[in-house]
Amino acid sequence: MTTMTTIVPVGYGRRMAEYMTGFGNEFATEAVAGVLPEGRNSPQRVAHGLYAEQLSGTPFTAPRSENQRSWLYRLRPTAARGAYAPHEQGLWRSGPFTDADPNRLRWDPQPMPDAPTDWVQGTKTLAGSGDPAAGTGIAAHVYQANRSMEDSVFYDADGELLFVPQAGTVRLVTEMGVLDVPPGHIGVVPRGVHFRVELPDGPASGYVCENYGELFRLPDLGPIGSNGLANPRDFETPVAAFEDVERPTRVIQKYCGRLWSTTLGHSPLDVVAWHGNLAPYRYDLSRFNTIGTVSFDHPDPSIFTVLTSPTAVRGTANCDFVIFPPRWMVGEDTFRPPWFHRNLMSELMGLVHGVYDAKAGGFAPGGVSLHNCMSGHGPDRKTFEAASDADLRPEKIDGTMAFMFESRWPFALTEWAREVATLQTDYDACWGGFEKATLPG
Repeated sequence: MTTMTTIVPVGYGRRMAEYMTGFGNEFATEAVAGVLPEGRNSPQRVAHGLYAEQLSGTPFTAPRSENQRSWLYRLRPTAARGAYAPHEQGLWRSGPFTDADPNRLRWDPQPMPDAPTDWVQGTKTLAGSGDPAAGTGIAAHVYQANRSMEDSVFYDADGELLFVPQAGTVRLVTEMGVLDVPPGHIGVVPRGVHFRVELPDGPASGYVCENYGELFRLPDLGPIGSNGLANPRDFETPVAAFEDVERPTRVIQKYCGRLWSTTLGHSPLDVVAWHGNLAPYRYDLSRFNTIGTVSFDHPDPSIFTVLTSPTAVRGTANCDFVIFPPRWMVGEDTFRPPWFHRNLMSELMGLVHGVYDAKAGGFAPGGVSLHNCMSGHGPDRKTFEAASDADLRPEKIDGTMAFMFESRWPFALTEWAREVATLQTDYDACWGGFEKATLPG
């Protein structure tokens, strides 16, 4: 069931962040009263001479339960533009990715650049899978930026973008409203939505998952029941806010793996009103309702899934976005950190802040680890020994936030990821020194 919310912010073209709540709702919002048509989507004449434009995130014939689209009412149609030309690619890379690697890999945090660098310039592709043209797979990027985008906007025709800030707030000024996304939150911008990244707190770094596949959605809860994990009411979508700016603005798009750009004589962030269920949103990770054991054994990490992009195979994800937040550990006669395992799913992890409970050292906030399909991994020796001898009282894991992009498809590396100086050449050593088990007799 969806709900309809109509909000009219006070003030003309307001840019401050205001939100409507709910995941996948049918929203309706206008920055100027009386703009939204009543009883139809595309009247013969829209109020004030605005242009009606539909943005479709799924095929027209997708089942109603999965169909996502919004109607935008804007100062100019996006069709009013010149040709795109190739844009400087930087370190953006895209599928099809081919350089898969079975080795366990880990990177230190990337340094902040010295030269003025905005988000587009400061984004670097680490690894990925699939092919945006085929609509499958993901790409994992990191970003380090020290200035806001100026007179430029970006949109991604290849997939939706999931932002995971690690340091510094990113303000996503989109054509459908404004999202402030500080560390500890995530923000999602749908495929095709124009936006600008501003840095209200100064330099910022973090992670981005570019999802080529099915749109992110909330996972089914199964035996958990009707509540738990990420609850729909805690997701926030921006109210309408627009720019009426008459100066040259560069529009950069990512299309089939390449960056392209054109220049308009105005800002395209000019949507005065919109309604529908395809829109940017943010989520405060501290509101995640963590589920865990109250008896014994460490549950599978699927209980920490915030969002999932499914494949045609039931229960198998193109990408799961999984977090490891503060939580109580109470398992009796249980090895409490994540156990040793080999997994069909491939796991790319990042750390927003704190210490990850499966690694005593070497995995710093802003860093990345990669364990591909069937690559054995688990706690390092120091963590294993401490957990094996621990007094099993109830224990609060606090002051931490790790996350994982987990995918059915193996991650292949970019050339930059293989050559960057922050790649740890001694990562395998953390599993060194385990003694052979001794059998009786």
